[in-house]
Amino acid sequence: MSHSPDNINPSRRAFLANGSLIMAFSLLPLSFKAMAGSEEMDTLGTAILDPNLPGSLRSNPYLDAWVRIDPDNHITVFTGKVELGTGVKTALLQIAADRLDVPPQQIDFITADTGLTPNEGYTAGSHSIFDSGTALFNAAAQVRQLLLMAAAKLWKAPLASLRTGKGTISDDTGRQMTYGQAVAGVDLHQVATEHTPSKDPKDYTEIGRSLPRVDIPAKVSGGVAYVQDMRLPGMLHARVIRPPRRGSRLKAIDVEAIEKLPGVVKLVKNGSYLAVVAKDEWQAISAMKAGYLASQWGEGNPLPEPTTIFNLLQTLPQKRYPIADKGTPGTAGSGPAYSGRQTRQYLMHGSIGPSCAVAWFKDGLLTVWTHTQGVFPLRAGLAELVGLPAKQIRCIHKEGAGCYGHNGADDVAADAALIAMALPGQPVRVQWMREDENLWEPYSSAMLTELKASLDGNGKIADWGYTLWSTPHNERIVNAGRLLPAWLLEHPIAPAPPVPIPRPEGDGDRNSVPAYDIPSLKVDFNFVTTMPFRTSAMRSLGAHINVFSIESAIDELAQKASVDPVAFRLQHLSDPRSVAVVNKAAAEFGWPGKVSQPGQGYGFAFARYKNIMGYCAIAVEVRVQRQTGEVSIVRVVTAVDVGQVVSPDGLINQVQGGIVQSSSWSLYEQVLYDKQGVHSFDWSGYPILRFPQMPLQVDVHIINQPGEPFLGAAEIVQGPMAAALGNAISHAVAKRQLHLPMAREGWQGSLY
Repeated sequence: MSHSPDNINPSRRAFLANGSLIMAFSLLPLSFKAMAGSEEMDTLGTAILDPNLPGSLRSNPYLDAWVRIDPDNHITVFTGKVELGTGVKTALLQIAADRLDVPPQQIDFITADTGLTPNEGYTAGSHSIFDSGTALFNAAAQVRQLLLMAAAKLWKAPLASLRTGKGTISDDTGRQMTYGQAVAGVDLHQVATEHTPSKDPKDYTEIGRSLPRVDIPAKVSGGVAYVQDMRLPGMLHARVIRPPRRGSRLKAIDVEAIEKLPGVVKLVKNGSYLAVVAKDEWQAISAMKAGYLASQWGEGNPLPEPTTIFNLLQTLPQKRYPIADKGTPGTAGSGPAYSGRQTRQYLMHGSIGPSCAVAWFKDGLLTVWTHTQGVFPLRAGLAELVGLPAKQIRCIHKEGAGCYGHNGADDVAADAALIAMALPGQPVRVQWMREDENLWEPYSSAMLTELKASLDGNGKIADWGYTLWSTPHNERIVNAGRLLPAWLLEHPIAPAPPVPIPRPEGDGDRNSVPAYDIPSLKVDFNFVTTMPFRTSAMRSLGAHINVFSIESAIDELAQKASVDPVAFRLQHLSDPRSVAVVNKAAAEFGWPGKVSQPGQGYGFAFARYKNIMGYCAIAVEVRVQRQTGEVSIVRVVTAVDVGQVVSPDGLINQVQGGIVQSSSWSLYEQVLYDKQGVHSFDWSGYPILRFPQMPLQVDVHIINQPGEPFLGAAEIVQGPMAAALGNAISHAVAKRQLHLPMAREGWQGSLY
């Protein structure tokens, strides 16, 4: 049950303070250790070089890290963020095009590549538009301004007399100059400034409109869209032979027998790490199956009983972090009180395509094509894993078929790197099987929360106490020991000790502090450091259950105060933008419209993601079938405020997708396991929402804030949807739902 594999060589531990991994991009070659030791770090693992600059310019301040203009007027824009299916590549392109004043089609847009792009850590936590979009918004505008200044100097013309459009500068006399000509008088390798030329939002040409997504055509036409589709000349195919469970060590295998199988090129063996490499994919699969039959393993680490997992969380080694403490916590109000104990089971990412990577070790350079969320952190981990200097490794992002957080992408890249190093000169493709993904990816942590709250004599919340227990939501690469293959080597590498993500972003404690005005509250986070399962990041982290728990209590307290749930929320909100989304969602839903009755319920919920990012309010109508307990989501209405909207269509898609995903998590999903092992090794053992269970109607209403900062949208809805759904079901079945997934509670006979 220990977090660390057996037989670890302590001297091989290599981890950094604060659990942060950073690598500098090529234009600013600071070393990993030097940066970690001397620079402030942000929550996504990159060094903050100038905290006064906006967005990711704080860690990547040079303008030519973001924009390059060649003499032939070829414009290249770079981002360290990656496309994960959210449409962010298109949105970031829109921002750059608008501020450069060129059509998007005129830009060559390059995403995360350790040989080309700035280091922006991970693409996670709704930070792509928030950080990279903000950086591009400012960097592109400053580059355009420098080009204008160069033209004004050359023409000896007033700056105010110059105009730009389609990559060309012109003036009132009819003179014209391309950006490529103007850049001859500009050194773009200079640090961005805090002051960026302003632009009236009404003059935006690309920001605020729905541009067709640039990543879609290949996906719908059967083109090469994903890393799974990659084929290189002479490419070999590999499969990994995993132990039966974590902690198992290899006892014996007949290497010679495996290597005699048809098409097999090599059986890669390093301690307990085994991989078969063959000329074609089916030969690799056949050899893998033979390897499983021919190998003998130790028993490995035991697993807990699923019925006792939440009690176990309270007894495992842990650290308590006080999150909030104001007023006089624990002093009960004079009015009614509410208490609840809420739980959530382990969740799986459930990526539709199992993880894949391609690696090629040639002429001393290891190139890895990967669907990781962070190419620079991965490069640093691989350098330690294979023993190469980081400068001899290049990680290039290539989309994967589904990514909702820290799935198997980094681990399969490590597989590919190890195998490619054993076969120099030949590209190697490693494709995980469904069982590899389901059994070995990091899960989203099971969680337990306990809440007590009371009202004062006026029916307002007087006192609030909240405690939660969770294993880590941030086991991303800090050292090579965070990579799955590292545990099995002859000289295993220990994972760096778990460290929670600091506030205000938070880890399991994300959104654990209510966004409401409460005079006295106390919130404590019990960070469980020794865990029965490997857990890490999945969309919204702890916000999924924290918002569910908070909004369940708000619903119950409103009922005790005899106040409508929406009105009760508004009584405790003073932030105008919070009030606006609550009012908008309620109005568009026609809240409540009808009174909940047996088998039919209405629910409402609100949260501001991380309490610093996007706002979301949701109203839901459900029906629960009396005999079977089957839930039908009849109608969902949501209002969102994410600041300045870049792509309305992209935003709507993200919110709709989050509603569906949260519905699936909240109603059905949980990893099935017992002491013998995990049983969710394929789709038959992992329940998810099916097409007939999709919400029948989803309406998304956007409150745009022209000129306001970008706030990010990808994860704002997971918590509010779980909460609104839980509130609606609770009213429909006349029983408060406190455990996720809710569909396992067995509502038959409890309806009326």
